[in-house]
Amino acid sequence: MDLQLKDKVIIVTGGAKGIGESITRVLAAEGAFPVILGRSEADNTSLLAQIGTGGQVRVELNDPAQCKAAVEEVIRQYGKIDGVVNNAGVNDGVSLEGGDYEKFVQSLHSNVIHYYLVVQAALPELIRNKGSIVNIGSKVAETGQGGTSGYAAANGGRNALTREWAVELLKYGIRVNAVIVAECYTPLYDRWIKTLPNPAETLKKITDRIPLEKRMTTGEEIANTVTFLLSSKSSHTTGQFIHVDGGYVHLDRAALQ
Repeated sequence: MDLQLKDKVIIVTGGAKGIGESITRVLAAEGAFPVILGRSEADNTSLLAQIGTGGQVRVELNDPAQCKAAVEEVIRQYGKIDGVVNNAGVNDGVSLEGGDYEKFVQSLHSNVIHYYLVVQAALPELIRNKGSIVNIGSKVAETGQGGTSGYAAANGGRNALTREWAVELLKYGIRVNAVIVAECYTPLYDRWIKTLPNPAETLKKITDRIPLEKRMTTGEEIANTVTFLLSSKSSHTTGQFIHVDGGYVHLDRAALQ
């Protein structure tokens, strides 16, 4: 299927590692021109060298001024913006019991405030090009996890912004959707598992609770859905939360017995 993304300039925040890397790779394979916004220029340029296309702007997304400047640099260097994938973030473990005001606010900056800032800066271009927005979200906003109030609140915000922007931008024909991730095996996830006393046993317990095939979602599976939502082939889809999670959030686990 031709997704008609050839030469479309798509911003991917945190696009050099983990799920973001998979999104960048799939976009490139579909003929788009992904532009990575991330703090490590070395990581950004290394991935671009591997895929042979795309661009990058080094940015600290926690800094509002840098967010705006980075988007302006994308326009200066690459001439336009056709889509935005808000992906960057981290489950930072800022809990109710163990957190404080400063850590909670920092978690919001790390996980949702830059979603707003990047899209706001890119909006004139998105309007001009009738672009599309995809926000990456987490099951934590729906299921809870325990010990991660900041990340949960941020993901609730991501979901709310998805619906709010979908309504606000209807008049421009801009579609806004979210892809919700549950258990996806990334390098960050791998590092976390290895900090536990029995990593292999813990990983098996987790995968045994994933209904479809009892396995982790891959980054490529997330990226395939993101890419479809950015394309004109999903032309009447907006304001949706698409769960690419093997049924983790919604299917009855009694069926696994």
